[in-house]
Amino acid sequence: MEAGKARALYAAAVASLLVLLVILWLCFGISKPFFVFAAVDSAAIVAIAAWATVHRTTLDRRLSMARRAAVEGEELRLQYSHLRKAAGLPTLFRYEQLAAATDGFSAVLGRGASASVFKGILDDGTPVAVKRIDGDEGHGDREFRAEVAALAALQHVNLLRLLGYCLLPRPGTARYLVYDYVPNGSLDNWIFPTTTSAGGDDIDTRKGGCLPWDLRYRVAVDVAKALAYLHHDCRSRILHLDVKPENILLDEAFRACVADFGLSKLMGKEESRVVTTVRGTRGYLAPEWLLDSGISEKSDVFSYGMVLLEMVGGRRNVTLVGADGPASGRRWSYFPRTVADRVRQGRVMEVVDPRLAAVPEGEVRTAALVALWCVQETAGVRPSMAQVVDMLEGRVAVEPPPETEMLVVDILGIEPSSPAGGRDAAGSPLGRKLDGQCPATSTCSLSLSVLSGR
Repeated sequence: MEAGKARALYAAAVASLLVLLVILWLCFGISKPFFVFAAVDSAAIVAIAAWATVHRTTLDRRLSMARRAAVEGEELRLQYSHLRKAAGLPTLFRYEQLAAATDGFSAVLGRGASASVFKGILDDGTPVAVKRIDGDEGHGDREFRAEVAALAALQHVNLLRLLGYCLLPRPGTARYLVYDYVPNGSLDNWIFPTTTSAGGDDIDTRKGGCLPWDLRYRVAVDVAKALAYLHHDCRSRILHLDVKPENILLDEAFRACVADFGLSKLMGKEESRVVTTVRGTRGYLAPEWLLDSGISEKSDVFSYGMVLLEMVGGRRNVTLVGADGPASGRRWSYFPRTVADRVRQGRVMEVVDPRLAAVPEGEVRTAALVALWCVQETAGVRPSMAQVVDMLEGRVAVEPPPETEMLVVDILGIEPSSPAGGRDAAGSPLGRKLDGQCPATSTCSLSLSVLSGR
């Protein structure tokens, strides 16, 4: 644009001088004054031509330098982006980029109590999952800081990779996390049926289907390796604190990716914590959450054991029996107790998901024994996740776990925000010794049931 203006001014000036030369010739003819004015006019034309040439050369050099700087800047940006990815550093996205990638946040993958997940495609064609953390300002800030701090530097094939994040300048607004998109969804879609027919048969209506045994066992090993990495191979020990099938994603090859670090905690290698608020998900909580004990990596081990049992049986660990009958006849069925009984009786194949075929008994027994070790009441008796990996991969023999009293959380009574300690509103400790099933009741805020068995 600037070069075009300069050329126009140069042409106008030369044209004006030529017109002036013609006027002088008409006025003075071929005379001395004409030659004087003609010489001055010609000198002006030469001066303007010289100025235009110098200006054009300078402008071309400046434009060339600008283009070279832009190319070098783009190369540096790409190199910096590559180094950030290689180092595991997340990219800071602009809100407009994420809005365009997700088509205005219209492609919803899932919604939770304080977050929503959307599918998107970045400008370079990379499919992503964008997590928008909503909720009150304080809760959203805690989730965002915990998840970014836990995932920013992690590099493991079985952990969901954090690609970047987005922070808006206005306080109290939503925050965004950008992850790899995992196409096959979460594990619960592949191991649990959703409905039951009138005859009592399971009808598999989930979009995933039924995951075969060999893939279930491989997923169990993948998740164990991911948790072992978090617990033992990071500079600061990282606790997940919400291990459940919904937070285990499956990629296109059905390899596991552990996701959702919204409740993650960074801890020293020898540190444990005492918490005053029950967190995590009902059905996967370790007893120490409720007994004023210190929270450690063994709390994740317990949750992993509960997930492993559900993978073996293709059912939830705690189910309501007689839901369609009178309230007095309803009972909570506790699957870990059933598994312990069948293992002790040598009938472990009876607990396997009935939809599976050709399941090797040796692997089922190994998985069941490992799971029972993981759900031991005493945290110190549970194996580490590194030991779990060794047992599942056959490097260590798996012995039957010791007989113990199983603490069972009464699911109808507990709420995620219930205070720890296993006491009702009046402060009285609650607990019952039961034979594998506990009555369905919601008369207390929290109750613990004691089951005798392995």
